Amino acid sequence: MANKLVAVFLMCVVLAGAMHMREAEAADETFKSCFTACYDGCKADGHGFTFCEVKCDTECSEKEVAAKLNLHL
Repeated sequence: MANKLVAVFLMCVVLAGAMHMREAEAADETFKSCFTACYDGCKADGHGFTFCEVKCDTECSEKEVAAKLNLHL
């Protein structure tokens, strides 16, 4: 009985955590426009959410940092 109670509790914790997940909001408009274009293109190529999220976040973060440091990639 205790095992079932623990299992139900853990499932409730997982479900509560899943309901509060949402997409990150970009603070910089340049990053946001880069990310949106990259993400839409990545999804159109048939890739999944996580792959596109990581790929576009990495690429656009690099561009954002380069722009702030006046570097040309």
